[in-house]
Amino acid sequence: EKDRLSVGIDTLQLYSRTVRVDSVFSKTQYPVLGEYIDPVFGSIKSEYVGEFYLPSETGFREGAVIDSVRAVILYTTMMGDSLAPMELSVYEVNKSLDGVGDYTHISPEDFADISAPVGVQAFTGKNANYRTVTYTAEDYSTVTYNEYLIKVDLPISIGEKFLAEYNKPGHGEMRDTDSFRKFFPGLYFTTTFGNSTIINVDLTSLYVHYHYVDKGGSSINKDTTRTDAFRLNITPEVKQINHIANNSNELLVDNTTYTYIKSPAGVNTEITFPISEIHDELKSQALNLVNFTVYALPDMADNDMVKLNPPDYLLLVNKDSLDGFFEKRRLNDNVTSFLSEIFDENTYSYKFNNISTMINYYNQVNDGEPYDLVYYLVPVDATYTSIQQSYYSSPQQVLTAIHNQMLPSAAMLDKREGKLQLELIYSNL
Repeated sequence: EKDRLSVGIDTLQLYSRTVRVDSVFSKTQYPVLGEYIDPVFGSIKSEYVGEFYLPSETGFREGAVIDSVRAVILYTTMMGDSLAPMELSVYEVNKSLDGVGDYTHISPEDFADISAPVGVQAFTGKNANYRTVTYTAEDYSTVTYNEYLIKVDLPISIGEKFLAEYNKPGHGEMRDTDSFRKFFPGLYFTTTFGNSTIINVDLTSLYVHYHYVDKGGSSINKDTTRTDAFRLNITPEVKQINHIANNSNELLVDNTTYTYIKSPAGVNTEITFPISEIHDELKSQALNLVNFTVYALPDMADNDMVKLNPPDYLLLVNKDSLDGFFEKRRLNDNVTSFLSEIFDENTYSYKFNNISTMINYYNQVNDGEPYDLVYYLVPVDATYTSIQQSYYSSPQQVLTAIHNQMLPSAAMLDKREGKLQLELIYSNL
């Protein structure tokens, strides 16, 4: 009789509200660009500034004469109206980005003269400039997709400035990347017309096209004119910062039915876990299992005007642990932070499985005293890498990175009684 195990089941109703996100850490290789106005979730505008990486051995041929300069944006992913007209404007950055924080509240206007664009180009999300890419996936299936290009002509003077500096002794300020970043601080990319499309930029390049005389280079040893291009890319080795402007004021109005999440740099949902309400149970029983599922409201998905989709993953993170989480490239520790399973489109929910480690941990930290916990639900992008331990084992998906969700997303989270709650299972101590 004394060995008999008694089990108890209980639920705990949680409290939530929508909170504004003024800025997020945005160090990313893939910025977002464009503007979109959603009838439910408000507007989002994204733009970015970036430096260019100068690889070693990159330079001009002897006798080079500049023909043209062009910036090229390559992308495969977009959201909104892919046929709506947009206008891209490019500005030359006139101040070093060295020491500037990688946060979305940066003001690009502080680094460029916005009254004088150096290049302007109209485009649509699915524009006529594209190339089709085909590759073989891990399962040996063939995957085909389109890479879209936006090409913007820039002043030839930029190329001539590069060439003049390169021709100086030791190649002047073009001798290495650090010197080049001071000589040419970069470009600022924004949209100045249209509010229906946002693209996810895969690569930003700068081309300086030129010709030169190849002395004795023809098949009969005569001089011949050849063309070439000096190409630079924005890469992870240099600074690239996304600026996000959100209009989310209407989402902050409190109600009894739902809260919002919106990325990037929009709003998060704050959840209060009133652990003090089950203080007596925690003192006398062992907490074995705590199931936690967050449900979204699917109503907006039926509105053809709503283009923002729910994020794939949510991070449940302690309010006091959010600062520095992304900057220090942390992963979920299943105590102060939990990563949801991928969004379930059938149940329209995010499942966090067993979060009992959170409560058991804070039981010890608070030494038996009553307490409540405040956590945030943050839209994130989770990166999984396929790892195979041996030739004979099957590959396993391992979480390797968690970043702020930069591609626009949004959802309404159900906070009604019986929806936002914990399901607890106890056993006697």
